[in-house]
Amino acid sequence: MFFKRKKKGKDINKNPFYNNGDTLVIYFKCTKCGEVFRSHLRKFYDIHVNYERSGGAYRLDKEFIGSKCQNRINIYADFTRTFKPISFDIIGGRFISKEEYERESQQT
Repeated sequence: MFFKRKKKGKDINKNPFYNNGDTLVIYFKCTKCGEVFRSHLRKFYDIHVNYERSGGAYRLDKEFIGSKCQNRINIYADFTRTFKPISFDIIGGRFISKEEYERESQQT
C-alpha cells in the first residue's frame, strides 16, 4: 500500500510568486479597502536585470492602484537568475494565496 503525501498549500511567506512560463503571477490585497489583485509579471519586461548585484540577478519595483480606492500598493523583490525570490516586500497591501484570491474575487 502506498501512502500519498498530502499536498500542503503554497507558503506565500516564503515565496508569494507563482511561476507561469514567461510570467510570474502574484496575488495581493489592499490593506485600505480590501480589493484583491492578480498580476502577471513578465519576466523580461516587468522584472529587470539588477546591475548593482553581482551575478546578474533580477529586480522588481512595481506600483499598483486599484479601482476601489486610490491607495498605492508597491511591490519590491530581488530574484536569482532562475527567478527564485531572494527578498520581497509589499507596502500598502499584503500577499495572499491563489486560493484566497479565487475565494474573495467570487464574492464580489
